[in-house]
Amino acid sequence: MVDKLSAKGHRKNYPKRACAVVLRTLSRQGFSLYLPRRMAQQAQLRVPSPELARDLGASHATAVVVGTIIGSGIFLVPAEMMQAAGTAKLVYLAWLVGGLLSFFGALTYAELGAMKPQAGGETITTGMVRILGTFSIFSFFADDILTRPFHVTWGQLVAIAATILISILNYVGIKKAGEFQLVFTVLKVAMILAIVVIGFSYSSGSWAHFTGEYAGAKGGMAGFFAALVAALWAYDGWNDLNMVAGEIRRPERNIPIGLIAGVATVGALYILVNAAVQYVLPADAIAASQRPASEAIALVLGHVGAGIVSAGMALSMLVALNGTIMSGARIPYAVARDGYFFSALAEVHPRFRTPAVAIIVQAVLAIVLLLVGGNFRQLFSLTIFAEWLFYMIAGSTIFVFRHREPDAPRPYRVWGYPAVPALFVAASAVLLYYTFTDNLRNSALGCLVILAGVPVFYYFSRKRQASAAK
Repeated sequence: MVDKLSAKGHRKNYPKRACAVVLRTLSRQGFSLYLPRRMAQQAQLRVPSPELARDLGASHATAVVVGTIIGSGIFLVPAEMMQAAGTAKLVYLAWLVGGLLSFFGALTYAELGAMKPQAGGETITTGMVRILGTFSIFSFFADDILTRPFHVTWGQLVAIAATILISILNYVGIKKAGEFQLVFTVLKVAMILAIVVIGFSYSSGSWAHFTGEYAGAKGGMAGFFAALVAALWAYDGWNDLNMVAGEIRRPERNIPIGLIAGVATVGALYILVNAAVQYVLPADAIAASQRPASEAIALVLGHVGAGIVSAGMALSMLVALNGTIMSGARIPYAVARDGYFFSALAEVHPRFRTPAVAIIVQAVLAIVLLLVGGNFRQLFSLTIFAEWLFYMIAGSTIFVFRHREPDAPRPYRVWGYPAVPALFVAASAVLLYYTFTDNLRNSALGCLVILAGVPVFYYFSRKRQASAAK
């Protein structure tokens, strides 16, 4: 009788036991299983949470740096730099100093990223729409769709659509986003080199333009620092690579390669483009132009050439948008992963292995800003102070880690320590001063946004401590 009951019980539980065997076998073979907790318990499995996929190599890392840095800056800031500095010599000095300081920052971040290769921590679409709006076919971008309850234009809808499309690309896999970044960064570099070649082919160009001056410039030390601020803004974005460190293969090797090679490449391209523009246009013309690169090419190839440059600028900004979305979502993901924000933001998609919830939330916040945040300059002014404040803070942590963890493994050690990171931190402080004093309202608003996060941090910190004490 006992044997019959035992056999009956065995037959009753056979499907569950068979399922458990299958699940355990799949788990041992490396399959990521996303199961309800009860099913996992019945199968006597500890189902691991999916992790971010390390699918980015050295070429992708370099493309993230180059593609994210080169947006509209190189095409727009030469005019601002000439207005500030007044001479080609001072403009070039600002490009060189800005590139060197950015390179120092890249070296500093290279040590931090190689030491702690986990994910962690602009609105480009409005600038892209502004560039496309220069074409007559896209002139309707400025037309209104809604005036109530808030003002919405066709251009804002295009910016929102671009944000959604690139967010979807990043949602479905870091490998796809990385390949997009690599391919279109190569196209972007080719376009910039073509602009350089076209500029220097201009029969009416002159090397005498390099000794010209703009009489209405601010000039002096104040003018040079204003030009340096513009140059540093154009170099902005190299830090984004560290945010996707958790998805880079061999990060101890590929992060330093990506940062150093990327910043060096951008510096060379920027100086070449500025030289080509300077060869075509005199100092007065550069200072008076809103888009010096487009006007320079227009003199060589006509309006068709200027249109090509504008289209290239839009493409450049789309690639920068991809790099920004790719890196930006990893910040709330990392904060949530460490227990200092809503846990849902730390979820990794079981199939795509991306921070799916963080990407969606980032897209929603970007859309809200695009609808209510105002124009490109307002959005830029709101973020630039906050960005460089965190660059300075992050760069200064290298001194903390060197002191607190002197024996920790450091696959890459920053060259010229402590002078190199100290110069970067000091340069960031100077930039913050000039940014704050130049735009008190938006800089102060940026500070308030940062301070609003302090009580949020302490709330989750206490919640984390209480959970650990149980």
